[in-house]
Amino acid sequence: MLLSALVFVLFPAAMAYAASSDLVSMTISNRLQAILVVGFFAAAVAAGLPMERIGLHLAAFAMVLAVGFGCFAMGWMGGGDAKLAAAIALWFGLDFTLLQFLLIGSVLGAFLTVGLLWLRDQPLPALAASQNWILRLHHPKTGIPYGIALAAGALCVFPSSFWMNAAVGLS
Repeated sequence: MLLSALVFVLFPAAMAYAASSDLVSMTISNRLQAILVVGFFAAAVAAGLPMERIGLHLAAFAMVLAVGFGCFAMGWMGGGDAKLAAAIALWFGLDFTLLQFLLIGSVLGAFLTVGLLWLRDQPLPALAASQNWILRLHHPKTGIPYGIALAAGALCVFPSSFWMNAAVGLS
């Protein structure tokens, strides 16, 4: 029951919140990252994951966090995006789903970036120009809310992950 709630409710809701928060405020809460980490450990215990497998998930977390912070240091990605990518990687572990997530998230991020840069060259309709979050998103000096692409990539891959089978009792 707990595992099903974490898999079918917590993870998807966290992804939806991360994407919408990044879109509207260009921030991803550290609390959300903490909820994902605690949720992973609760799911791991509920699924009966052995310590070796948990260690592989932690290795994925550490590697993605290190690369993400490298990208942050270069100015290529926000710190919240780097932490979100690592928290998602914790759920996928060193499994093929991690590679799928990184690939799909990158492709979606490229489309998001190109689309947003194109939209920034277009004039805003008056109704849209009255919304502060749209003005911020439209401003050419504002970054890209990459958390949208990360969350979407995670949601694309999550149904084929270990967690879905575990939640329905197939693993």
